[in-house]
Formats: sequence, C-alpha cells, structure tokens
Amino acid sequence: MWSWHRQVKDSVSQKTIGLMRMQFWKTAIKEIYRDEPPNQPVSTELWREKDLDDRAYRNLQELETYSENTQSSLMYLLLECLGVKNVHADHAASHIGKAQGIVTCLRATPYHSSRRKVYLPMDICMLHGASQEDFIRGSQEQNIRDVVYDIASQAHVHLQHARSFSHNVPAAAAPAFLSTVVLEDYLHRVRRADFNVFHKSLQNRNPLLPIQLYIRSWKKTY
Repeated sequence: MWSWHRQVKDSVSQKTIGLMRMQFWKTAIKEIYRDEPPNQPVSTELWREKDLDDRAYRNLQELETYSENTQSSLMYLLLECLGVKNVHADHAASHIGKAQGIVTCLRATPYHSSRRKVYLPMDICMLHGASQEDFIRGSQEQNIRDVVYDIASQAHVHLQHARSFSHNVPAAAAPAFLSTVVLEDYLHRVRRADFNVFHKSLQNRNPLLPIQLYIRSWKKTY
C-alpha cells in the first residue's frame, strides 16, 4: 500500500514540476518579446536572435552552434518535462536540434531574400561563388543549388546521427522528436525540386503531414 501511495505521489510531483517548467518558459517568451529576457542561457540565446538580423552566419559551424544553443536546448527542456533522463536521448536531441536550425535557415531563405537579407553560411556561399545578391534576386543557377545541396546534406547527416541512437532512446522521448517528420518532409521536397530553394512547390504545405505525424506518434519512433 505504501509503495502504491509513493508511486502516486512521485507521479503527481513530476507532473507538477513539468507544469511549473512550462509556465516558466511561457513567461520567459513573453519577457523576451518585451526585450527583458530572464538571466538564463536559452532565453539569452533566443533574445540574441535579433542581433543576427544584419549578418549571415560566417560558416556552417556557427549556424550549428546557434542551433545547438536554441533548438537543441529547447529539446533538452522537452525531454526533461517528459521525465526522460537518458544520455542517448540527449545526443539525439543535439543532432535533431542542429538539423532543425539548418532546415529553418533554408526554408526562410526566400522570405529573407525578398527583404534583401541572406543568412546562409558565408563559407559555403564563397566555396560555390554565390553572392548575397544572387539569392536576393532569386537565382536558380547551379551554383546556388550547390550551396543549398551542401547545407541540406548537413541537416540530413544530423538526422542520420540522431537515428543511430534510436535503439537506446526510451519510447517516452518520442514526442520531443516529432519535428523530424517535418524536417524529413522539407528535405525530401527540396531534393525533388533539385535543390532549388525558390521552387514554388516548397511554399505549399504537405496535406499528408498531419497523418505522417500521427503515424510516427503512434509508433513512438523518430
């Protein structure tokens, strides 16, 4: 009887802690938008996003570091809220967060380019002789596609690395990693568009995405 009561108490405690953490982040997000970020690493990184508005990432590593400090950190928080404490899940979260940051940068390229801003890693652009002006005018030349290919390939590599830990990641972590469905969908579609990041098909939503998310959630896999 004591054991059962203790289980209930622990369960309630975990849920309460989870709710408190979620409330903390809701408040933190509001404060970030008021330019008053809490003195907390993830909050500070999210608030710093506006500091990146006027320059591109110097290299892919800088984009990955930023993604780790923002996207991956939020996944660590989700894992904590789910009660998952597992080093393999943490490694998977690190790679998925980096993939998400990279894909987000690619997906936003047409929008940013229309506002004469380009944030793609400068080292890869220079490698292929692609200028910011090329992206601003929506060039579909091969060198622009090569830039997109290199960046998208890195996101794909991170997803593969994340899956290499799947056999050791508890099923309870699956909800935190559902974003892999969306990331896979974009990478598949940009590949079908021959890495033309400005292709109209990339601006349309995949109507099957909700079903794919449901199936992945049901299978408790990522």
